[in-house]
Amino acid sequence: MPKKVFNKGIRLSLTVFTLLVASTINAVADVQPTPTIFGDVTIGKDFSPDPFTVRGMSGGSVPGSQVAKRSETATGPCTGFVDETPDHTLELTSKFDYLKLRVDSPKDTTLIVKGPGGTWCNDEFDNQNPGIVGEWLPGTYQIWVGSYDQGQYFPYTLQITEVK
Repeated sequence: MPKKVFNKGIRLSLTVFTLLVASTINAVADVQPTPTIFGDVTIGKDFSPDPFTVRGMSGGSVPGSQVAKRSETATGPCTGFVDETPDHTLELTSKFDYLKLRVDSPKDTTLIVKGPGGTWCNDEFDNQNPGIVGEWLPGTYQIWVGSYDQGQYFPYTLQITEVK
């Protein structure tokens, strides 16, 4: 079995397990609906809910620097391991003077964003979690969430907010 297919299988199994645990917790705690897993997002100015969240599993077999085509950007180093394909696609229908993407995970993760105007990487925005803040142009952005070690997969939530 090719390594790529095997890694996708592990991620899918971990994702299903995470969904089962999350749905059990939701049933017991009577909380808001669970965010979409590996979802694509389309938003414009003053979107709701804010923060908007999507979930996924970090990691992969491809070095982040290979996906970013560089070892560092103005927002941080392009480290960790990710999948060949992005975890999420973010479509911005308008320009944002301020927008923040922040990953929340129980383990140390990395972030790569490619879109209009360039590529941005980060590995330490808020303690062990990565994030990117700034002015964003309208268009489509590809987002990868990575793990430091190849073959390590961790659940995460990606938060998108206009709140400073």
